[in-house]
Amino acid sequence: MHVGDVRVGMFPAIAIVGANVPIAAGVALAFKMQKSRRVAVSFFGDGAANEGAWHEGLNIASIWGLPVVFVCENNLYAASTPFSLAFHIENVADRAVAYNMPGVVVDGNDVLAVYEVARAAVERARQGRGPTLIECKTYRQCGHSRSDPRTYRSREEEAAWRERDPIPNFRKWLLAQPACSAQEIEEIDRGVEQAIIEAIAFAESSPDPQPADLYADVFKE
Repeated sequence: MHVGDVRVGMFPAIAIVGANVPIAAGVALAFKMQKSRRVAVSFFGDGAANEGAWHEGLNIASIWGLPVVFVCENNLYAASTPFSLAFHIENVADRAVAYNMPGVVVDGNDVLAVYEVARAAVERARQGRGPTLIECKTYRQCGHSRSDPRTYRSREEEAAWRERDPIPNFRKWLLAQPACSAQEIEEIDRGVEQAIIEAIAFAESSPDPQPADLYADVFKE
């Protein structure tokens, strides 16, 4: 869960739900002060949109016109809580109006639609026109955790959403163009599998952390 690489602009993930939103606003403030063309992007689930930090982050980003894009991956369930039980609105994006920023709803399983919406939001931020809230309607096909029995939803619902899986569907789109051949896609698949195998081998062969490592990268007065 706690992965990241600041060298490529990816801040480490945060376990506190919604806490990444004000941090993204802070990063965007730094970009603005540096007069950079960089844009901060914050990803979160629908459950995070009911956290106080979420509202605080959107509010300050709006007030200061920060170059940040807020992306809600609405998979209909915050762990096991259905969206309809936690929200009295149809879309998370409907809340954008309260902060005077665009609120855009997009099919989160449509790769090209998400790309177009994201590109417009990033360009808007780079033009100094402030933040955008994007809501990607999607679905979590697995459980919230490995011990999640998924008793809060039906298998028929899961099957219907599986038909909209963006990975095989985008693969079909690529082949229909044709943007690439089946052989090229298979080579990509093999490359990904090999990268995963090598990453696992590296992790398993790496030495265990030492007690002294507990104090690495920790601020101390």
